[in-house]
Amino acid sequence: MAPNGYLALVLHAHLPYVRHPEYDEFLEEDWLYEAIAETYLPLLWVLHGLADDDVPFSLTLTLTPPLCHMLRDPLLQERYARYLDRSLELARKEIVRTEGQGQIHDLAHFYLGRLVQCHRDWHERWKGDLVGAFAALQERGVIEIITCAATHGFLPLMENFPEAVRAQIFLARDHYRETFGRDPRGIWLPECAYTSSLDQVLQEANLRWFILDSHGIMFGHPRPRYAIYSPVFTPAGPAAFGRDRESSRQVWSAEEGYPGDPAYRDFYRDIGFDLSTEYLGAALPADGTRKFTGIKYHRITGRTADKELYHRDWALGAADHHAGHFMGARAAQIHHLRENMNVPPIVVSPFDAELFGHWWFEGPEFLNLFIRKAVYDQQAFTLTTPSRYLEENNTHQMLAPTASSWGHKGYWEVWLDDSNSWIYPHLHMAAKRMTELARVHWAEEEVAPLIERALRQMARELLLAQSSDWAFLMKTGTAKNYATKRTKDHLLRFTRLYDQVRAEDIDEPFLANCEWRDNIFPKLDWRQYA
Repeated sequence: MAPNGYLALVLHAHLPYVRHPEYDEFLEEDWLYEAIAETYLPLLWVLHGLADDDVPFSLTLTLTPPLCHMLRDPLLQERYARYLDRSLELARKEIVRTEGQGQIHDLAHFYLGRLVQCHRDWHERWKGDLVGAFAALQERGVIEIITCAATHGFLPLMENFPEAVRAQIFLARDHYRETFGRDPRGIWLPECAYTSSLDQVLQEANLRWFILDSHGIMFGHPRPRYAIYSPVFTPAGPAAFGRDRESSRQVWSAEEGYPGDPAYRDFYRDIGFDLSTEYLGAALPADGTRKFTGIKYHRITGRTADKELYHRDWALGAADHHAGHFMGARAAQIHHLRENMNVPPIVVSPFDAELFGHWWFEGPEFLNLFIRKAVYDQQAFTLTTPSRYLEENNTHQMLAPTASSWGHKGYWEVWLDDSNSWIYPHLHMAAKRMTELARVHWAEEEVAPLIERALRQMARELLLAQSSDWAFLMKTGTAKNYATKRTKDHLLRFTRLYDQVRAEDIDEPFLANCEWRDNIFPKLDWRQYA
């Protein structure tokens, strides 16, 4: 019997490109190492476990080009292995320190066992290649991996420089081909940020669909016949799917949603801030700066420092309850929609992948339980991907969506305000200059090798400066100084290379140093800017 409708879970896995070979260790690189240990490995455990149990499920996953490159970078892989060794050393010390402390001692054993599993699977099962581990799931047909803009640039704020937009899209497509041996069918627009000028670029790149926040479709023209519960075709061809806010809020919100339940582990209470720096030793940076270690013994207990101890079995019970509740809520929602639609509705629930495991420690367990319940315990909906839905339902309304994002208040405010607006004149000038030189040298029959290298590195520096992560961090005040420095450094290196290319006088040692620092997109085609 055909289902009443469909649910598409979409996980967006992305981190800004942080790689600092000029230092022996760099604190912001921990963003990657924490995500590997707390999100990417646990997600692989869940997804491979479901596939090995022959659970017939479908899920969509974005792996952005910066994340893919970092996960496959030999330097960062080596440093993650070192991070893992230090975490294991601290976990073993905690077994000794907590002897006789009952529940805390039990939790210390839990963390040690978890880290041992991380170490074994990183080194032996997947041999450091997590991108390949996710690709294997795509080959098994249980997940679809989609792409993103090359460096997660905020595309609407590049609209006046179409070559820069085109480069972000086409270089991402090329990277996907190199990484996964096929063309991507869908794209996660960074921050779900959309303007109508993107449609034609996506069509030219043969990207068949993308996701918008709900108001991007609801305020489109003409008004959508089925609200956000059926995709629409844009005038240029690609399909737009609307984000369902009801299901997103239940999973995402720490205030209204599941992650705020008092049974779950508290993210902020960490022994890296509780215990002495002398005891923590090598688990902290050489200068003794305190940081998260991942070993946390307390559960969510209000907004004070007085926290109660975490009980792992209570947390798993809550995850099971919430998985059942989420299944029931989606079944009721889709049943109601089907009664009022003459086509099968699709509810699209997109989330940052790092929510599951890193911010919400029990998130991977919730995901595992929900998928199993959705497959075996109800008949109201089927799990699907947007690509599969379009294959099975190929007639849809044509609609021109409106400008929108999933940021606060729904437009550009997060990425363009008094805290970060200063970056855009510089980014726009760099985009203009990149296009200028690309066009000059594109017409040449043969480009001198040093000029070719310099143009490629200029494109890298521009792309990295355009990352929406820097503007976001400036706005939120989290790592503001680092985000500011990264933006300035990339622009300064770009400008110096621009001057050298124009003068046809390349400082090769400087160029080599830039290539050593920022080696993303080794096969980058700078001609995309022409």
